[in-house]
Order: sequence, then C-alpha cells, then structure tokens
Amino acid sequence: MTAPAAGPPVQPWVPRDEKSGAVFARRLGRGVLWGVLILAAITGVRSWIVPAKAPAPPPAQVQSAPAYPEAEAQAVAARFARTYLSWDEAKGDERAELLASLLPAGADAAMGWDGRGRQEVAAVQPGKVTPGKSRQALVRVDVLTRAVEAPAAKQPARPARWVGLDVPVVETAGRVIVTGRPGLVGIPGTGPKAPDLPIAQADPDLSTRTEATIGRFFTAYAAGDVEAVTAPGATVPGLPDGIAYKGLSSWAVDAGSGEDRTGTAVVTWALGGATVEQVYRVELTQVSSADAQRWQVADVRGGSL
Repeated sequence: MTAPAAGPPVQPWVPRDEKSGAVFARRLGRGVLWGVLILAAITGVRSWIVPAKAPAPPPAQVQSAPAYPEAEAQAVAARFARTYLSWDEAKGDERAELLASLLPAGADAAMGWDGRGRQEVAAVQPGKVTPGKSRQALVRVDVLTRAVEAPAAKQPARPARWVGLDVPVVETAGRVIVTGRPGLVGIPGTGPKAPDLPIAQADPDLSTRTEATIGRFFTAYAAGDVEAVTAPGATVPGLPDGIAYKGLSSWAVDAGSGEDRTGTAVVTWALGGATVEQVYRVELTQVSSADAQRWQVADVRGGSL
C-alpha cells in the first residue's frame, strides 16, 4: 500500500500582540456600555422613549372684585334713615336739603313725603348689609321714632316705637349713595330662645370673705373715686354723678385657685328716679403687705360673660 504524499509542514499558531489603540477602544466601549446601563436603571428607560411633558403654565390669576364698603354703606344709610323719618311740615326745605346730599343728582328729595305732620327720630342703628349686583346693596336700619303732637291736640302722644327700614344704596364714583325710596319693615317683638349656657360653680368661703370688699368697691365706684379700694396698678374709672349705690344684691366668686379670681356681682343702683339691678364681672387679686394679705379689685366689667 502506497503511503500518502507528504504535504508542506504545518506552522504552529503564534499569538501576536494587539495594538495599544485597539485595547483602549475596546475598554472605552465597555465603559460607555456599562454607563448607559447604569443610567437607564436610574432614570428609567421609558423616560428616554417618551419625552416628559412640559410643566403646565400656572393658572391665571383671577382678580376678585374689591370688598363692598359695608361701613360706609351703613353710615350713609343711617344718615339717610334719620333724615328720611324726621319731618316737620314747617321745615320741609331743610329736610330736602339734607336728603339731597345722599341722593343722586336731580333726584326727588321729598322721597314720597306729602309735606304734612311732625315726627322725630330718637335713635338709629344700622345693621346687616346685603350686597347685590353692580355694586348695589340693601342696608337694614332700625330706627326709634316718636310722633310730635301739636300743643293744641287733645289726643295723647303716641309712644316711641322701633321700625325697620331697608335702604337701597350703590357704590359709584368713589362714594356710596342712596338709589331710591326705602321700605318700612317690621321688627320681631321678641328675640329667639337663648341657648343653655354653662353656670360657673361658686366658692362659698371666698365669696363670704370678700363680700365686704366688693361692697366698699361699688360704694366708691358710684362716688367716682375707686383708687383707695382697687389693687395697685389697676385703672378703673368711676361712674359719673347722679348714680347712687343702693346695695349688693348678691356676690359669688367662681370656684378655682390662685391669686387672681373672678366673681359675679348683682348691684342695685338709683338713677333717674328709679332703682335698677345690674350684673358685673369683677376680677380680684390678692395683695400682700408686711403684716397681712387682702383681696382687692383689679378690674370690673358689665354683664355676666
């Protein structure tokens, strides 16, 4: 059997050194790839594909209308109500001139009055303001009126009475004016039922020990000089002349502790030919001296609140 012919000798594989530039490029590519993968993990791939929406513009600022000048509207309505419900057939022009200053130019200053009779206004109390459209409003005014009878009249004088008046006003050209004739409205004869209010518990012992102090205070209070019976630093102005202290109907200190206490006093006064009972809240403070401690009045206010 003939042997195969021998071929050229096979040269063994010899490794060659890679150029430094190729090594650097390969390593740089790996670094960039890893950087991209890490960034995608942090920011999320979706944010690369779907661009973020631009932030919505801030909402437009809505300019609200300026608040209605309620205090001015009440003042104008009160002036109008006093003049409108005051009439004297001998002074019709005077009433018209006073009303004209509160009405639009050229308005009828008689405002529906027939020019007869006499009536006085004793008191005016402006109340609720109900704003409407176009800077208009309706002002409620309570008015205490009294008819003035002629000297020769045989009929007895009618008593004073409260009546409500709804006054239409409008704000224009920087002022509030009355736009037209008002309307008389009724006033409830009684108020609503009062809620059940908490009643403070009393301290009987301290009430008894301070009752004489409270009596001396209100005696001085009526005399107009309370400096000697009030605590140091207290400023309590006395009552005017013509009011006499008649007595302390009741006195009770609220339960509690400490050097500052509060109590309720019911006091009887004489004024105007009559006697009236009134309620006061009195603040007491304990004052120490070299030989004793005593309670003195620090402040007083009317009412039971």
